[in-house]
Amino acid sequence: MDQTAQLAVAAGDGDPRKGLRAVAALRRLIEHLERAQVLSARRMGWSWQEIAVELGISRQAVHKKYSGG
Repeated sequence: MDQTAQLAVAAGDGDPRKGLRAVAALRRLIEHLERAQVLSARRMGWSWQEIAVELGISRQAVHKKYSGG
């Protein structure tokens, strides 16, 4: 089983300490993946609006988070 699958299993663990640590690790992974995909989309010429639609958030939110400004 790969590390991501192990974290997913651990996130449902009955031990809150183990579960919460796994959730935090998964959150960091998701943030990393999201940033990589947003940067990729921008390099491909996607608008902030297009990215926002795919992420299910507002254009303003995605722009604020990833525009660097």
